[in-house]
Amino acid sequence: MTQRNVERVVIAGGGTAGWMAAAALSRLVGRKLSITLVESEEIGTVGVGEATIPTILTINRLLQIPEPDFIKLTSGTFKLGIRFENWLREGEHYLHSFGDTGKGSWAAGFHHFWLRARELGLAEEYGEYCTELKAAEAERFGISSEHSLNYAYHLDATKYGMYLRKMAEASGVKRVEGKIATVELCPSDGFIEALSLEDGQRVEGDLFIDCTGFRALLSEGALKTGFDDWSHWLPANRAWAVQSELSEAPKPYTRAIAHKVGWQWRIPLQHRAGNGLVYCDGFMEDDVARQLLLDNVPEKTITEPRPIRFTTGQRKRYWNKNCIALGLSSGFIEPLESTSIHFIQNGIMWLLMMFPDTVIEDSTVQEYNTKLRAEAEHIRDFIVLHYTLNERHGDPFWDHCRNMALPDTLTHRMELFRQSARVFKPQDDVFAENSWVQVMMGQGITPAGYHNIAQALSPEQMTAFMKGIQHDVAKTVGSLPPHGAFVQTLLQHANTRDSLHLKS
Repeated sequence: MTQRNVERVVIAGGGTAGWMAAAALSRLVGRKLSITLVESEEIGTVGVGEATIPTILTINRLLQIPEPDFIKLTSGTFKLGIRFENWLREGEHYLHSFGDTGKGSWAAGFHHFWLRARELGLAEEYGEYCTELKAAEAERFGISSEHSLNYAYHLDATKYGMYLRKMAEASGVKRVEGKIATVELCPSDGFIEALSLEDGQRVEGDLFIDCTGFRALLSEGALKTGFDDWSHWLPANRAWAVQSELSEAPKPYTRAIAHKVGWQWRIPLQHRAGNGLVYCDGFMEDDVARQLLLDNVPEKTITEPRPIRFTTGQRKRYWNKNCIALGLSSGFIEPLESTSIHFIQNGIMWLLMMFPDTVIEDSTVQEYNTKLRAEAEHIRDFIVLHYTLNERHGDPFWDHCRNMALPDTLTHRMELFRQSARVFKPQDDVFAENSWVQVMMGQGITPAGYHNIAQALSPEQMTAFMKGIQHDVAKTVGSLPPHGAFVQTLLQHANTRDSLHLKS
């Protein structure tokens, strides 16, 4: 590999991916870099990644983004989980909440004790022992020294990108307006040397970050990195997205509503809702899917439905030569568990931890690719899990998903849980043990056994144990304000800060 100093970083493309990378690199690398972001106002962004998972708090805190300002400037609300409707069977639902359920031991998670208590007739529904789940159902939310909830956000991704842009430009990032015409490669080693724009500008760099979306102009268009297609496990390849008015107080959870083909998302922001339908064109025509979405949006739409085409999968290498694919350029897994922005953040976080001191080293590139690919494959398995565990017999799409061959890694996880209730979280899996437990039980798996340690409690001890947890959950939830009221409180704080800033 050619040895060249990394002093000039060029980011191709804006949006959430480009500007998050620009803000993070300009503020957190630890040494001065020349950072240039190239984007064109004529090229739109997908911009529908409006739901997140709790990892977003990490990047926001590292960038020192005040939460009231963030909620105000992104029209944000809070998210405690995802409500899955009609996924196992028509008319049934469960909630995949963030955080922990109950209290486990060093040897076994809480669900082992719950299974034993249920066997003894001493347990309520599993979700009764989870603060985040009960708060979501009660539509309550709060943050204080007394409340330690695990949460994420619903947000306007376009506004978030604009916020990050201001932050990045204030930190010295240079923005260049223009469309990329060609990507110039070094004849000797195939590294990217520069981006040539349609207006004749030439932007040179040492490290390039590809944020050009599904087009992947650098990583695929120029470097021919290759792509692992996961359509045989995740056949959905289309989506319609539309915004609507919001006729109710925003709920602190996302809704994922299964239909005969695919599923519909419902994401409440402060003054509008994001809606969409994910489906497979092999089972439903595009115009039928569009109408199905519109028929199931309860309020007046405020935008025209926008089509999105995608292929689920990942690049064979996230980091190839001196180019890093980020966001949609690196691949795509449908937004069922709200991982789109997490993928961007995760790529940035690992880049920050592995950023070249001077030159790009083969070992660093290999480690980066290993980390990113492993996590993507864990998330892939988690998404496939929702589809394959269904009892929607007679719907061709769902019959296909139930009967399709599965990744060996997922088959092992399902059988391990089905036989023994065991769930072991790999270090590079973003979803915790409790997430897998909630979804596997929500989708109909009842473990045949549980850990022997759960039998250490007598029926009297088990009763006290379960009731104690349930009491603590109810007490915490009862002390929380309504979600909408808490959002308004944060907005008032943000407005007060703005007022004080103007006066000063």
